[in-house]
This record gives sequence, structure tokens and C-alpha cells, in this order.
Amino acid sequence: MDTTELRIDTAGRHVLDLTDRAAAFAAQAGGDGLLQVFVPHATAGLAVMETGSGSEEDLEEVLARLLPRDDRWAHRHGSRGHGADHLLPVFAGPSLTLPVQAGRLLLGTWQRIVLVDFNEDNRTRHVRFSMLAG
Repeated sequence: MDTTELRIDTAGRHVLDLTDRAAAFAAQAGGDGLLQVFVPHATAGLAVMETGSGSEEDLEEVLARLLPRDDRWAHRHGSRGHGADHLLPVFAGPSLTLPVQAGRLLLGTWQRIVLVDFNEDNRTRHVRFSMLAG
């Protein structure tokens, strides 16, 4: 299994496109298989979605409605509303598995891989790409 880990600064961004980095890793690994993308964080997640059409802003708005940044949460350490950060992975999980053929990600026309992170207390994230040859 071929694996690499990226260190990403998410400051100022809640939705960060990882597709080009994932595609480069898949191309370097070559062959057919499955690309596993994983974020080892309790307050960040991954999603496959269309980007560049306003969908990022729509995602931010719906998550703000579902997970308001106020003091209603039982999980209260950190900045105001940090408890909501710990619920984000319920909606955008910590891992994705994507098919790869001849070193190319088999995503749909408009599909992009994004890191979702609203946590203002920790803006440095790690993303692991692992190629499982098939």
C-alpha cells in the first residue's frame, strides 16, 4: 500500500478542494485500485461535491443552520460553538474511498473531493492518501 500524508492550513477556508492533490497522488501510484482519503481529526470531514458553482457557500450555510456556533452544546471546551465542530464528522465523515483506473480517479464530471473544517481552534490538518492496488 502506497501512502502519503499532507499537512494543510485551512485558515480562512471552511471547504478546501483536495481533488488535484488526490489525482496527482493516484497518478504517481499508477495502476488500478482504490484511493482511500482519511483525515485523522475529530472535528473535520470529507465530502464529494460539485465546487465552483456556489455549492461551497450553500454547504457552509446549511451546516451553520444544522450546527450553530453558540453555547447550546454539552461539549464546551475551546472557542464558542466548538461543540458543533465535534458533530461535523457525522455529516461529512473522516474518510472516502474512490475508484482509480490506470492511475486516474474515476470521479463524475462535476465531482470534487473537499475537506470540510469549521474548527477555528485548530487550523492545521493532516490528510492521508493511501492507494490500495487492485
